Amino acid sequence: MVDFKELYAVNVNDNVEKKNGLTYLSWAWAWAEFMKRYPQAEYEIVKFDGLPYAYDPNTGYMVYTKVTVDGQTREMWLPVMDGANKAMKAEPYKYADRYGKEHAVASATMFDINKTIMRCLVKNLAMFGLGLYIYAGEDLPEEVKEQKPIVMASKQSCDYIREHTTAEQLEKIMMQKNVHKLEELTDEQAMDICIKLNKRIMKGAEKNE
Repeated sequence: MVDFKELYAVNVNDNVEKKNGLTYLSWAWAWAEFMKRYPQAEYEIVKFDGLPYAYDPNTGYMVYTKVTVDGQTREMWLPVMDGANKAMKAEPYKYADRYGKEHAVASATMFDINKTIMRCLVKNLAMFGLGLYIYAGEDLPEEVKEQKPIVMASKQSCDYIREHTTAEQLEKIMMQKNVHKLEELTDEQAMDICIKLNKRIMKGAEKNE
């Protein structure tokens, strides 16, 4: 069986390129990395009456792929798009963007279809985990994301909280934050409490004016 966590943890950033707001992973690299781990893997380009795409005159071209490993098959599909990420059709056509500007979309060629098939294969591999994080808009896979160091509350923040709360309020704060003493708060938690206390103090001062 495919180890999803292992594949999801692979950092693919050195093998991607960004174009027109989309991120593309090298299909050759992706397939090589997948085969290193699962040499028994097979992929299939789904065909329709012998053609490697489905076509609808209203919506355009769509390609489909399947990847099978140890009896487990996952499928993926991808529309054939131009450089502006607009669906391509058999005939050139025009469309207006939200600003009313007109753009022309060329008719699709076999080059466009072939390119889309390979991109579809990469997305297919992502369903097993490889490079999936880039489709989720993440910069790094979970396993290699840098963990921010936890900074504890400063003495100044703790003193401010004690000075501007009653014993009952202080106890309530610690219960809400699940700590036994203020020094166990993180700096972020303590600063948030201080800001709220300061707003309350300012409101009280305005009422007394």
